[in-house]
Parts: sequence; C-alpha cells; structure tokens
Amino acid sequence: MEEQNVQNKAAKRSFVGIVTSDKMDKTIVVSIDSKKMDRLYKKYVTRTKKCKAHDEKNEAHVGDTVRIVECTPISKDKCWRLESIVEKAK
Repeated sequence: MEEQNVQNKAAKRSFVGIVTSDKMDKTIVVSIDSKKMDRLYKKYVTRTKKCKAHDEKNEAHVGDTVRIVECTPISKDKCWRLESIVEKAK
C-alpha cells in the first residue's frame, strides 16, 4: 500500500537560474531563462520567468547561479526553496 502512495506522488520540479535580488529577508528572486521556438518565424526566443524562493540561511547573493526546487507554499508568492548554489558570482 505504501509503495503505491510513493509512486503516485508527482516529482518535484527544479530549475537552475540566476539570483537577481536578495534584498528581502530569507527570500531571493531567481530569473529562469528558457529558449522556445517561435512558430511563425522559426527563430528561438528567450523567455524569462522570475520566481521567489526561500533561502533559510541568506547564503545566496546577486549573480549566483542556484538550483531551486518546488515546495509547499510558504507565503502568497513563495512556493520554491533554494536547494543548492551551483556557482558563486565572481
């Protein structure tokens, strides 16, 4: 019975992006870029999505490349949390 429950759970999404703001306490804003083919012009267009993520220890700063993971809603806008810092800003 427990094995079925584990299999039915949806996998948590994760993204890699760049921190654009760290001014809030325990919150960072992460910009996620994705390239998508335009159907009419057949060219790749860069789309940017901004997500607020929970950073418990305030360890990520502007310019860092980070991995964020989906979680239960923490506040009105935050439903992501910082998993790891992939690369520090120079």
